[in-house]
Amino acid sequence: MPEGDTIFRSARALGRALTGHRVVAFDTAYAPLASVNDNTPVAGRTIEQVESRGKWLLIYFSGDLILVTHMLMKGSWHIYRRGERWRRSRQHMRLVIATEEFEAVAFDVPIARFHTARSLERQSAIPRLGPDLLGSGFSEGEAAIRLRARGDEEVAVALLNQQVMAGIGNVFKSEICFVCGVHPFRRVDALTRTEVDCLIDKARQLLALNVTETSGDGMITYTGARRTTGAADPGARLWVYGRQGRPCRRCGESVLMRKQGAQARSTYWCPRCQPIEEQADRARW
Repeated sequence: MPEGDTIFRSARALGRALTGHRVVAFDTAYAPLASVNDNTPVAGRTIEQVESRGKWLLIYFSGDLILVTHMLMKGSWHIYRRGERWRRSRQHMRLVIATEEFEAVAFDVPIARFHTARSLERQSAIPRLGPDLLGSGFSEGEAAIRLRARGDEEVAVALLNQQVMAGIGNVFKSEICFVCGVHPFRRVDALTRTEVDCLIDKARQLLALNVTETSGDGMITYTGARRTTGAADPGARLWVYGRQGRPCRRCGESVLMRKQGAQARSTYWCPRCQPIEEQADRARW
C-alpha cells in the first residue's frame, strides 16, 4: 500500500538510476501517453529530475515535459538493468522508461499523465497539496492551521486528507494516532494544542524513519517493510495496524478495528491507550 514514504523512496531510487541520462526507449499501455509520445517523442530527451510530492511522483524530462504518476493502492515502480528479467508479467506494465543502463517500469500504476510546467501548475491537483511531510520546506505552523480547519472531521479522516498534510496513508494514519494516544474517531476540534503538535511531529518522524538509507534497498523501489515501532523483530514492525483482536504492544488490551470515512478505510486503535472520552480539565485552544 504505497504511502508518502514509499513514493519518496521510489523517487530517490529512480532519481539515482535515471537523472542525467538520455532516454533511449519509451513504452506505455496508456493511449493518451502514447499519443503525446507520438507527437513529441520521449526518447532522446534527458531525465532532469525525479521528485516526490506526498503520494505523487514526478519525472522531469528535458524540453518541458513532466510525467506525473500516482500509485493509489497497488501501483509500483521497479528498476532493472537492461536485459534483466522483470519480476512481474508484462500484462501489468503501464510504463517503461529505458536508458542505456536501466529500465524503469511502472506496474499497475493507475494514474499517469504528461504535463508541461504550466499545465501542471494550472490544471493538476498537485499544487494544492498540503505541506509535504518529507519535504525540506515543511511548515509545522501551516500544517497545524490546515488540520485545525478540519474541525468537524474525525481525526483519522483528516490525517488522510492530502490537503492537510501530504504523505499520510492508511497505515500511518492509525500508527500516528496510537503513538500520540489520540482516539482516531475523535473530532479534530476536540484536540488540544499538545495533541495537534504531537500528531504533526509524529507524522513527520514516522515517515522519516521509513526513508532512511537503511529502510530501503538502494536502487530497488519495490521492497522494504514499513515500520513504526523501531523494534528489531520483523514481526513487531507496527503498533496497531492490521492487529485486530491481538494484544496491544503497550498495555495488552485487544486492538480494535472499524471502517471509517466515506471510503470505509480500516482504522485500528487500542481502546485503553487511546480513550475516546475527552478530559475536561485539559487546556484547549
